[in-house]
Amino acid sequence: MEEIKKAKLKDLIQDDRNLNKGTERGQELIEKSLREFGAGRSLLLDKNNRIIAGNKTHKNAEALGMDDVIIVETDGTKLVAVKRTDVDLDTKKGREMALADNATVKVDLDWDMEMMKDVGADFGIDMNDWDVEIVEEIEKEKENAKAQVKFTEVLGEEHNYIVLYCDDEVDWLQMQSIFNVGRAREFSTKKGTENVNAQKIGVGRIMKWTDAYKRLKEHENIG
Repeated sequence: MEEIKKAKLKDLIQDDRNLNKGTERGQELIEKSLREFGAGRSLLLDKNNRIIAGNKTHKNAEALGMDDVIIVETDGTKLVAVKRTDVDLDTKKGREMALADNATVKVDLDWDMEMMKDVGADFGIDMNDWDVEIVEEIEKEKENAKAQVKFTEVLGEEHNYIVLYCDDEVDWLQMQSIFNVGRAREFSTKKGTENVNAQKIGVGRIMKWTDAYKRLKEHENIG
Protein backbone atom coordinates (compact mmCIF):
# COMPACT_ATOMS: atom_id res chain seq x y z
CA MET A 1 0.00 0.00 0.00
CA GLU A 2 1.51 3.30 -1.10
CA GLU A 3 1.73 6.01 1.53
CA ILE A 4 2.18 9.73 0.96
CA LYS A 5 4.09 11.81 3.50
CA LYS A 6 5.20 15.40 3.73
CA ALA A 7 8.76 16.29 4.71
CA LYS A 8 11.44 18.96 4.37
CA LEU A 9 14.22 18.95 1.82
CA LYS A 10 16.73 19.44 4.63
CA ASP A 11 15.70 16.05 6.03
CA LEU A 12 16.86 14.23 2.90
CA ILE A 13 20.43 12.91 2.90
CA GLN A 14 22.81 13.39 -0.02
CA ASP A 15 24.64 10.35 -1.40
CA ASP A 16 28.21 10.60 -0.09
CA ARG A 17 29.41 8.16 -2.75
CA ASN A 18 27.69 9.64 -5.78
CA LEU A 19 29.23 8.24 -8.96
CA ASN A 20 28.37 11.40 -10.91
CA LYS A 21 30.50 14.42 -10.03
CA GLY A 22 28.30 16.64 -12.19
CA THR A 23 29.49 19.59 -14.26
CA GLU A 24 29.42 23.33 -13.79
CA ARG A 25 27.26 23.82 -16.88
CA GLY A 26 24.99 20.99 -15.81
CA GLN A 27 24.40 22.64 -12.46
CA GLU A 28 23.56 25.89 -14.23
CA LEU A 29 20.97 24.15 -16.39
CA ILE A 30 19.38 22.32 -13.45
CA GLU A 31 19.10 25.61 -11.57
CA LYS A 32 17.66 27.30 -14.67
CA SER A 33 15.09 24.52 -15.15
CA LEU A 34 13.94 24.63 -11.52
CA ARG A 35 13.81 28.42 -11.50
CA GLU A 36 11.87 28.78 -14.77
CA PHE A 37 9.66 25.68 -14.70
CA GLY A 38 9.54 24.53 -11.10
CA ALA A 39 9.97 20.94 -9.95
CA GLY A 40 9.34 18.17 -12.45
CA ARG A 41 11.45 15.01 -12.22
CA SER A 42 11.12 13.33 -8.82
CA LEU A 43 13.92 12.21 -6.52
CA LEU A 44 14.53 8.57 -5.61
CA LEU A 45 15.14 7.78 -1.93
CA ASP A 46 16.10 4.66 -0.04
CA LYS A 47 14.25 3.55 3.10
CA ASN A 48 16.43 5.86 5.21
CA ASN A 49 15.71 8.99 3.14
CA ARG A 50 19.14 8.84 1.51
CA ILE A 51 19.07 10.08 -2.09
CA ILE A 52 19.69 7.36 -4.69
CA ALA A 53 18.94 9.60 -7.68
CA GLY A 54 18.42 13.34 -7.92
CA ASN A 55 21.23 14.59 -5.69
CA LYS A 56 21.94 17.59 -7.91
CA THR A 57 18.23 18.47 -8.20
CA HIS A 58 17.91 18.33 -4.41
CA LYS A 59 20.95 20.56 -3.94
CA ASN A 60 19.75 23.17 -6.43
CA ALA A 61 16.17 23.13 -5.11
CA GLU A 62 17.47 23.93 -1.63
CA ALA A 63 19.65 26.72 -3.03
CA LEU A 64 16.57 28.23 -4.69
CA GLY A 65 14.71 28.26 -1.37
CA MET A 66 12.43 25.30 -1.96
CA ASP A 67 11.59 23.71 1.37
CA ASP A 68 8.78 21.16 1.20
CA VAL A 69 8.88 17.72 -0.39
CA ILE A 70 6.17 15.10 -0.89
CA ILE A 71 7.37 11.53 -0.33
CA VAL A 72 5.52 8.59 -1.90
CA GLU A 73 6.48 5.38 -0.11
CA THR A 74 6.44 2.34 -2.40
CA ASP A 75 8.16 -1.02 -2.88
CA GLY A 76 9.05 -0.47 -6.53
CA THR A 77 6.30 -2.61 -8.02
CA LYS A 78 4.48 0.45 -9.37
CA LEU A 79 5.74 3.51 -11.21
CA VAL A 80 5.33 6.83 -9.45
CA ALA A 81 4.29 9.62 -11.84
CA VAL A 82 4.48 13.33 -11.06
CA LYS A 83 1.52 15.14 -12.63
CA ARG A 84 1.89 18.85 -13.26
CA THR A 85 -1.66 20.25 -13.32
CA ASP A 86 -0.39 23.61 -14.58
CA VAL A 87 1.38 22.29 -17.70
CA ASP A 88 0.17 21.16 -21.14
CA LEU A 89 2.82 19.21 -23.07
CA ASP A 90 1.84 20.80 -26.39
CA THR A 91 2.76 24.31 -25.33
CA LYS A 92 6.10 26.13 -25.39
CA LYS A 93 6.51 25.51 -21.67
CA GLY A 94 5.65 21.83 -21.91
CA ARG A 95 7.98 21.13 -24.80
CA GLU A 96 10.79 23.17 -23.28
CA MET A 97 10.42 21.25 -20.02
CA ALA A 98 10.81 18.00 -21.97
CA LEU A 99 13.94 19.41 -23.62
CA ALA A 100 15.34 20.63 -20.30
CA ASP A 101 14.81 17.23 -18.70
CA ASN A 102 16.91 15.46 -21.33
CA ALA A 103 19.50 18.20 -21.74
CA THR A 104 20.34 18.50 -18.05
CA VAL A 105 20.86 14.73 -17.71
CA LYS A 106 23.32 14.72 -20.61
CA VAL A 107 25.24 17.90 -19.78
CA ASP A 108 25.57 17.19 -16.05
CA LEU A 109 27.14 13.73 -16.40
CA ASP A 110 30.78 13.45 -15.33
CA TRP A 111 31.66 10.02 -13.94
CA ASP A 112 33.83 9.87 -10.82
CA MET A 113 36.20 7.08 -11.87
CA GLU A 114 37.87 6.67 -8.49
CA MET A 115 34.50 6.40 -6.78
CA MET A 116 33.39 3.88 -9.40
CA LYS A 117 36.36 1.65 -8.67
CA ASP A 118 35.72 1.85 -4.92
CA VAL A 119 31.97 1.23 -5.15
CA GLY A 120 32.45 -1.53 -7.70
CA ALA A 121 34.94 -3.30 -5.45
CA ASP A 122 32.89 -2.82 -2.26
CA PHE A 123 29.60 -4.05 -3.69
CA GLY A 124 30.74 -6.42 -6.43
CA ILE A 125 29.34 -4.27 -9.25
CA ASP A 126 30.70 -4.62 -12.78
CA MET A 127 30.40 -1.16 -14.33
CA ASN A 128 30.66 -2.71 -17.80
CA ASP A 129 27.24 -4.29 -17.26
CA TRP A 130 25.89 -0.74 -17.56
CA ASP A 131 28.15 0.21 -20.50
CA VAL A 132 30.38 2.36 -18.30
CA GLU A 133 34.13 2.22 -18.94
CA ILE A 134 36.56 3.07 -16.15
CA VAL A 135 38.72 5.12 -18.50
CA GLU A 136 41.49 5.93 -16.05
CA GLU A 137 42.63 2.33 -16.18
CA ILE A 138 42.81 2.56 -19.96
CA GLU A 139 44.87 5.75 -19.81
CA LYS A 140 47.38 4.17 -17.40
CA GLU A 141 48.01 1.31 -19.84
CA LYS A 142 48.02 3.48 -22.95
CA GLU A 143 51.78 3.98 -23.39
CA ASN A 144 52.65 0.28 -23.12
CA ALA A 145 49.54 -1.17 -24.72
CA LYS A 146 49.44 -2.23 -28.35
CA ALA A 147 46.38 -2.02 -30.52
CA GLN A 148 44.69 -5.36 -31.08
CA VAL A 149 42.84 -4.02 -34.12
CA LYS A 150 44.09 -1.23 -36.39
CA PHE A 151 40.99 -0.29 -38.33
CA THR A 152 42.51 2.52 -40.40
CA GLU A 153 45.37 0.36 -41.65
CA VAL A 154 43.02 -2.35 -42.93
CA LEU A 155 40.56 -0.49 -45.13
CA GLY A 156 41.58 1.88 -47.91
CA GLU A 157 39.77 3.81 -50.62
CA GLU A 158 40.64 1.10 -53.18
CA HIS A 159 38.67 -1.55 -51.29
CA ASN A 160 35.07 -2.54 -51.96
CA TYR A 161 33.10 -3.33 -48.83
CA ILE A 162 29.69 -4.12 -47.34
CA VAL A 163 28.42 -3.04 -43.91
CA LEU A 164 26.30 -5.58 -42.01
CA TYR A 165 24.05 -4.52 -39.16
CA CYS A 166 21.80 -6.36 -36.69
CA ASP A 167 18.20 -5.50 -35.84
CA ASP A 168 18.25 -7.08 -32.40
CA GLU A 169 20.51 -8.37 -29.64
CA VAL A 170 20.04 -12.03 -30.58
CA ASP A 171 21.34 -11.48 -34.13
CA TRP A 172 24.20 -9.36 -32.79
CA LEU A 173 25.29 -12.07 -30.35
CA GLN A 174 25.09 -14.69 -33.10
CA MET A 175 27.22 -12.55 -35.40
CA GLN A 176 29.84 -12.11 -32.67
CA SER A 177 29.89 -15.88 -32.18
CA ILE A 178 30.19 -16.70 -35.89
CA PHE A 179 33.02 -14.24 -36.51
CA ASN A 180 34.60 -14.81 -33.09
CA VAL A 181 34.80 -11.12 -32.20
CA GLY A 182 34.77 -9.48 -28.79
CA ARG A 183 35.78 -6.22 -27.24
CA ALA A 184 39.29 -5.14 -28.28
CA ARG A 185 41.67 -2.24 -27.92
CA GLU A 186 42.32 -0.07 -30.97
CA PHE A 187 44.44 3.00 -31.70
CA SER A 188 43.61 5.54 -34.35
CA THR A 189 46.51 5.94 -36.77
CA LYS A 190 45.04 8.59 -39.03
CA LYS A 191 47.62 11.35 -39.45
CA GLY A 192 46.90 15.04 -39.43
CA THR A 193 44.22 14.79 -36.75
CA GLU A 194 44.05 15.20 -32.98
CA ASN A 195 43.18 11.50 -32.70
CA VAL A 196 46.59 10.10 -33.62
CA ASN A 197 47.32 7.31 -31.10
CA ALA A 198 43.94 7.88 -29.43
CA GLN A 199 42.91 4.64 -27.77
CA LYS A 200 39.42 3.18 -28.05
CA ILE A 201 37.69 0.04 -26.84
CA GLY A 202 35.03 -1.55 -29.03
CA VAL A 203 33.66 -4.57 -30.83
CA GLY A 204 33.92 -3.28 -34.40
CA ARG A 205 35.90 -5.27 -36.96
CA ILE A 206 36.93 -5.10 -40.59
CA MET A 207 37.42 -8.55 -42.15
CA LYS A 208 38.53 -9.77 -45.55
CA TRP A 209 35.74 -11.54 -47.40
CA THR A 210 37.79 -14.74 -47.69
CA ASP A 211 38.19 -14.87 -43.89
CA ALA A 212 34.53 -14.07 -43.29
CA TYR A 213 33.43 -16.72 -45.81
CA LYS A 214 35.65 -19.30 -44.13
CA ARG A 215 34.08 -18.58 -40.73
CA LEU A 216 30.58 -18.79 -42.20
CA LYS A 217 31.33 -22.18 -43.75
CA GLU A 218 32.83 -23.46 -40.49
CA HIS A 219 29.72 -22.31 -38.61
CA GLU A 220 27.49 -23.97 -41.21
CA ASN A 221 29.34 -27.29 -40.80
CA ILE A 222 29.09 -27.12 -37.01
CA GLY A 223 25.39 -26.27 -37.17
